[in-house]
Amino acid sequence: MLEGKTALVTGGSSGIGFETARVLQENGARIAITGRDTAKLDAARKRLGGDTIAIQADISKLDDLDRMHAELDRVFGTLDILFANAGVAFNTPLGKTDEEMYHRLMDVNVKGTFFSVQSVLPLMVRGGSIILNTSWLNQIGTPKKTLLSASKAAVRSFARVMSAELVDRAIRVNCVSPGTIETPIHRGPDETDAHFQAYVARIGEQVPAGRMGKPQDIAAAVLFLASDASRYMLGAEMVIDGGGAEL
Repeated sequence: MLEGKTALVTGGSSGIGFETARVLQENGARIAITGRDTAKLDAARKRLGGDTIAIQADISKLDDLDRMHAELDRVFGTLDILFANAGVAFNTPLGKTDEEMYHRLMDVNVKGTFFSVQSVLPLMVRGGSIILNTSWLNQIGTPKKTLLSASKAAVRSFARVMSAELVDRAIRVNCVSPGTIETPIHRGPDETDAHFQAYVARIGEQVPAGRMGKPQDIAAAVLFLASDASRYMLGAEMVIDGGGAEL
């Protein structure tokens, strides 16, 4: 499906990013992943195997993105697919959120996503596909999620405007909007397996589909948007949330 194509997955060392990189690779793409933690990134590269490229980068830092661009240019030369997946998520209660928390979240989710796209744009081929990772939270009002929801609403808006701006180059920009997905971002650093699985079961009961989402659910949607099967989609949002925002 993606034979001969190159793909970059930001935040590709775990969770949705890693699983998506694996699926894109399985379908023929040559893969580059980024991450902030060198050890986790190297472990992910070894798990993916083959000629996977791992680039240590914090997307909130433009110097890192410049270095990422240079490495992609050196190794790939051109880029067919970008999955702008890297992001952070934490609560920001209205009365208890300080400026540092604001910048930490917005600098990654909004600034980082925007400049990630800008960084690789000179490498993107005509007919390329850019997929942004937003969230079902951009559609609903969830207490303590003000900044996270706002950041993901901004990313949703990026898909529309970037599509209009890049249509002359036949570069499609769409987004996936995951619900609550069973990934390490929901797990505390010292949390036991039993405690985490109890959390997964409890949250799953609240989802109309009867379970939390899996990274594979999102990876399948990204694969579709990365492929020619979605060639008539521009600026669209695929919501994969088990019905959480709709039912």
